Amino acid sequence: MKSYLELIKIDIKLALRQRTVIFFNYLFPLVFFFAMSSAMRARQSAGNATYVMNMSLTLGVLGSGLFGAGVRAIQERELNILRRYKVTPITPGPLLVASMVTGWVIFMPSIVLLLAFSVFWNHMPWPEHLIGLLVFVSLALVAFRSMGLVISSVANTMQEGTILVQLLYFPMLLLSGATIPASAFGPTMQIVSGFIPSTYMVKGVQAMLLKNEGLFQHGLEAGALVITAIVGWLVSMKLFRWEKEEKIKGSAKLWVAAVLAPFLILGILQAYTKENARTNKLLDRQMARSQTTLITGARIIVGDGKVIESGAVLVRNGKIAEVYETPPGDTKSLRAEVIEAAGKTVLPGLIDMHVHLGVPGGVFQNPQNYQLTPTNMQRELAAYLYSGVTAVKSVGDELDLILKTRALVDSGEVLGAELFACGPLFTTEGGHGTEYAKYIPSSSMQAAFNAQFTRLPKTTAEAKQQVDDLKSRGVDGIKAILEAGRPGMLFNRMDPAILDAIAAEARADHLPITVHTGESRDVADALAAGVNGIEHGSARDAIPQQLFAQMAKSGVFYDPTLSVYEAFADLDQGKDDLLKRSLVQQVIPRDLRQGTEKMLGAVAASKDKTPRLGWSVAASQANLLQAYNNHVQLVAGSDAGNMLVIHGPTVQHELELWVKAGIPPGVALQAATYNAARFLGVDDRIGSVRKGNEADLLVVEGNPLQDISALERISRVIFKGEVINRAELMGQE
Repeated sequence: MKSYLELIKIDIKLALRQRTVIFFNYLFPLVFFFAMSSAMRARQSAGNATYVMNMSLTLGVLGSGLFGAGVRAIQERELNILRRYKVTPITPGPLLVASMVTGWVIFMPSIVLLLAFSVFWNHMPWPEHLIGLLVFVSLALVAFRSMGLVISSVANTMQEGTILVQLLYFPMLLLSGATIPASAFGPTMQIVSGFIPSTYMVKGVQAMLLKNEGLFQHGLEAGALVITAIVGWLVSMKLFRWEKEEKIKGSAKLWVAAVLAPFLILGILQAYTKENARTNKLLDRQMARSQTTLITGARIIVGDGKVIESGAVLVRNGKIAEVYETPPGDTKSLRAEVIEAAGKTVLPGLIDMHVHLGVPGGVFQNPQNYQLTPTNMQRELAAYLYSGVTAVKSVGDELDLILKTRALVDSGEVLGAELFACGPLFTTEGGHGTEYAKYIPSSSMQAAFNAQFTRLPKTTAEAKQQVDDLKSRGVDGIKAILEAGRPGMLFNRMDPAILDAIAAEARADHLPITVHTGESRDVADALAAGVNGIEHGSARDAIPQQLFAQMAKSGVFYDPTLSVYEAFADLDQGKDDLLKRSLVQQVIPRDLRQGTEKMLGAVAASKDKTPRLGWSVAASQANLLQAYNNHVQLVAGSDAGNMLVIHGPTVQHELELWVKAGIPPGVALQAATYNAARFLGVDDRIGSVRKGNEADLLVVEGNPLQDISALERISRVIFKGEVINRAELMGQE
């Protein structure tokens, strides 16, 4: 042990005497750091700050490993320094260990300096798992120094060693994501990147800095670095040469492959799982959400009824960092990208409380487009986000598919509106919701669909168990159906006792429960069960005033879904007005638009224009107005997915119908933002423009409080702090 310590002391002294060591370990990384900080505007973005930190760190680690350990070892052999050690009772082991430790001791202060400047100069958040980060970087440093030592062992001359170092150094620098974002590579190059050793250091450090992940979340990468360090040290021991006259065979250069073997295995694994591409996408998403943006000079509709006529909103690291009653005079000190928004309105992202992602809202010409896949749902969620609807509640879709889609969106892998899953549908044998399976060709497929789409409890005990099962699956709410249909399309009606059991268990499980109603008696039974929300209300009869008074007293939310009733009325007449809305034209798939237009043309050409559904838009509007007059809490849902209610700009048109019914625009906007968030139980993070909330914001031209159609004149959409590139959003893979 004594010999090891003495050698380490000597090695450190010798290293510090070399100006190149001081320059490349301290001065060059700092010069590079400040130059890139300025070029990338790192002070305006925590993501850019972490990227500059990671880039500077990677340059230092690769330089210390491949040049500091590898090239220096060759120099010492060629200058006959190693020959002097040969006559002493020292084995190669202590020399190699000394090289490893020296590199670590000299480089660690550089890491501390880079971290300090990143935090105090670029305002990068301090890493939550600092010790884990330092351990991970230490493992990377030792691993790359072991690679450098292997190169020094197999190179016969300085020229040969320099070539070998550069053959490794530049691909590791350019293809790892350290200098060029890996997401900028095509699919093939992203696979190639998975075989580059430095990729795993870059991704690990970036995740620890940007996503506050810990060391154990990168155990696979850390393990590969440890194996590389051990293998490299053993190979260096085996091939160690004291004198430059000792030559090594060309075949011995294959030992370099041994030290790279762990990353060959990881690369194959990444190519198979495509995890590298997924990681790149997630890190890019986090980078985009870490920007600092100031929207200034705008009218701010807070969401809860408050309006700031001319203020500003500061967004930082995905959150609303500050809401200003008047625009700040000094914007430079905020280190933000400034968006001038005079004459515009900022409001919370809109929330549609009633959608069905499993159906498109129209007719496809190509039957294959009806296939229910995560891709279809992802596109629909992208259409919502494009339209400024930053959250939707699914109230009737296949369970596994909707939960899978929700997970993809929550992770950031897919960019689309936040998804809340409320379902499957609780109904009864022959009840509304069971009729959809008849369109499925085989009985086995029908059974599989029903298992995902409906729950048909026959007893109160079974009802409670099914609610508990859904709670364990992670649903965001429960939906039940009471509607018995209409003449010509009647359904069995759920036993109110079963509904009572469902509602009681939902309350016990802290899940909001909403009930689909068709007429006033359904509303009465739903309220008697103690539900949280009423969907549709009634478009057939007038809901008695005392029921609305009961809703107001109990805090029950009312969602009238006027859009679907208007759409069915248009469908009866073959009218295509709803397809001609500008935002609809921007988000609807071409095949869906053409197929739906063809269908409507056939309806318009037919002689039969008799209304078939027995619903009245006027009756639904009258019930909504009565609910407002009785101070019922209102939320806005469109029932998108039904014919002519196309996924995307749904809330905008729903609120236009509300205003036509006599609802004040401010009340309508509160229903589609703050009230919706309260029903979902997430008003502590979305639904209002408040400090600390997630930055889900919609910027529109004009004033929707005076002209509700201004909601369709979208200037910008910001989602979790990311300024959405709407032009690219609908084309995401």
